[in-house]
Amino acid sequence: MRQAAITGWGKCAPDKVLSNDDLATLLDTNDEWITSRTGMKERRISPVPVSELSYIAAARALACAGVNADDVDMIILGSCSFDSQVPNAASRVQQLLQANNAACMDLNTACTSGMYAMSVASAMIKAGTINNAVIIGAEVIHPFMDWTDRNVAILFGDGAAAFYLEAQDSEENIGIQAEALGCIANSRDILAVNGVGLKYANQGWPLGTTEWDFEGREIFKQAINGMQSGCEKALSKMGISTSDVDIVIPHQANLRIIEALAQRLKVPSEKLFINIHRYANMSAATAPMAIVEAVEENIVKPGDLILVPAFGAGLTWSAQLIRWGQRCEAIGESDVKLPESKETALEIIKKVAEIHLKNPS
Repeated sequence: MRQAAITGWGKCAPDKVLSNDDLATLLDTNDEWITSRTGMKERRISPVPVSELSYIAAARALACAGVNADDVDMIILGSCSFDSQVPNAASRVQQLLQANNAACMDLNTACTSGMYAMSVASAMIKAGTINNAVIIGAEVIHPFMDWTDRNVAILFGDGAAAFYLEAQDSEENIGIQAEALGCIANSRDILAVNGVGLKYANQGWPLGTTEWDFEGREIFKQAINGMQSGCEKALSKMGISTSDVDIVIPHQANLRIIEALAQRLKVPSEKLFINIHRYANMSAATAPMAIVEAVEENIVKPGDLILVPAFGAGLTWSAQLIRWGQRCEAIGESDVKLPESKETALEIIKKVAEIHLKNPS
């Protein structure tokens, strides 16, 4: 049976840390207020665009799998913060990797983009369209964040994570075993970034500024409902319950959302993987980064069944049941790394905040 196995994984978490105390120098907030409402303590800020962050994560995933870039058939970059629309950002990743034989695709379903990319690549591999793929969930959100709005500015960070998926003919079931994808489009306007997209071009919108629509209470409710529905559908396809799952790695949007979802699904705390305190919400990178870290921290064991629910703007939702393979150790390591930058995270975002103050939307 043709399977789409995950044989490589890698991440790129910028070393520039923006703490809650840093945010308190810009916004009317403090560490206790942010932590109690979100579970977040800090987030990362990238000094480079999303394609370069993606390249590093992808290079590390390839090294982990022990394969060369020339062997890659497909690159799928899941994100909503592409550094260019035309040409696509995945082609820049191909260029940096020198993966000259790879097809390239950008995919945007907001926070679920990384996991949708995994579903797309897995389906193409199982169908025989391709033999392997690098899939990436990555985000550099800080440039289009409204750093004057504490309701959203505290929530997001930058990062990237990648996986190498390859075809394997095996009687052992590995990779995605069941999945459910969906969208609550009638509520799409409750989470929107105004100022990003062609409908704002040449319309008098101040260049470089954004205004976020973010209805927190409604998003909270829809996130829990969407992820619960996705999980239940995916579990039913396998004829199992959460008691049969070894670990649940949810999208890290808000600790309260994670806890409420776990309660509804009857998932005990010892089965939950949480890293929201380190990174906040990295949108498309969030769930992939959590999977990579769970493997690196030896929480994921050979043969484990992993449930990954996610939710994003649109309002998209997803849930994948992934059977991990027998290898949890990297075959090799990549020496690629981010370029040195002397600016601190706070200095980087102050520049963006100054643009908003000069050109309010």
